[in-house]
Amino acid sequence: MAAIAISDPKLAARPQPYAELKRRVEAAGLLRKRPGYYTLMLVTNTLVFATTLWLLSLVQSGWETVVIAALLGVVSGQLGFQLHDSGHRQMFPSRRVNTVIGIVTGNGLLGMSHGWWVDKHNRHHGNPNHQDLDPDIDVGVIAYSEEQALAKTGIARWIVSHQAGLFFPLLFGLAWTMHVSSVRFLVKTKESLRWVEVGALCMHAVAFPLLLVAIVGPWRALLVIVIQKCVGGFYLASVFAPNHKGMPQIESGQELDFLRSQVLTSRNVKSSPLTDLLYGSLNYQIEHHLFPTMPRCNIRRAHKIVRDYCAELAIPYHETTIYRSYQEILSFLHDVGAPLRQSPA
Repeated sequence: MAAIAISDPKLAARPQPYAELKRRVEAAGLLRKRPGYYTLMLVTNTLVFATTLWLLSLVQSGWETVVIAALLGVVSGQLGFQLHDSGHRQMFPSRRVNTVIGIVTGNGLLGMSHGWWVDKHNRHHGNPNHQDLDPDIDVGVIAYSEEQALAKTGIARWIVSHQAGLFFPLLFGLAWTMHVSSVRFLVKTKESLRWVEVGALCMHAVAFPLLLVAIVGPWRALLVIVIQKCVGGFYLASVFAPNHKGMPQIESGQELDFLRSQVLTSRNVKSSPLTDLLYGSLNYQIEHHLFPTMPRCNIRRAHKIVRDYCAELAIPYHETTIYRSYQEILSFLHDVGAPLRQSPA
């Protein structure tokens, strides 16, 4: 699906319909916290992470190390979903408990700033696919509009001209860019937990490599870190990509009510128990954007309520298969890069 500007002034003029949808969702009890579910999830993720490290201590060959390191990357992706849920305060009623979990998960286990993630992600949620305000469509080596493409210079211009073919290889770099962005954020921020985050991030930078060296030795530890970061970044990026890329964009100066701004710019991936697990329930992107504090385990039930309500109001609700979602993304990126292929200079 090609990105288009949302420009129908009649949509902005309609009354706010979100309140009725929220009333229905609240009546179904779907905004209530589920601490039991999240306690089980935290324990499970911790055990899986520890088990993966234990498996590293049992293998000897390089190929076995590569396989377990890749598995550790997938586990890191699941921890990324855990960080995401804590950042949205989906887990527990206490804001402090959610923040502690976020810092331990993000800074301590993943080496990624919880504060940076929350700041960036909240700006995205407030302005999804807004050409000027959404930080997720202001990415250095990818262009999401013809204007962005034509503004690229040097190697970035060549990358954008071939960005559809390079898209999946580029995803392997996500974790590394997250580390860099986290450090930049903590250098500049004035937030109250800045030094707590800095301490946790430094602890990760020292303790995690030393633990791996103790388990598998220095050279295999380096191999594990590289593969874990690349696979973990690829996994997270491949889950985040279908959420909004290739969906309609909101241009500067255009206004939509909250319901439409969230629904029209988001894409759902059809669900199954396996998809829900692999995507951390972010395949329900429309519902997540409408109710970002909703516990993950409730979102599947909210799906039918939201979809039916959108049908009542004749609001387009885009849901597709995993394969089709990536096909739409690559087609969109290919079209955006077309002007540079036609006039590469």
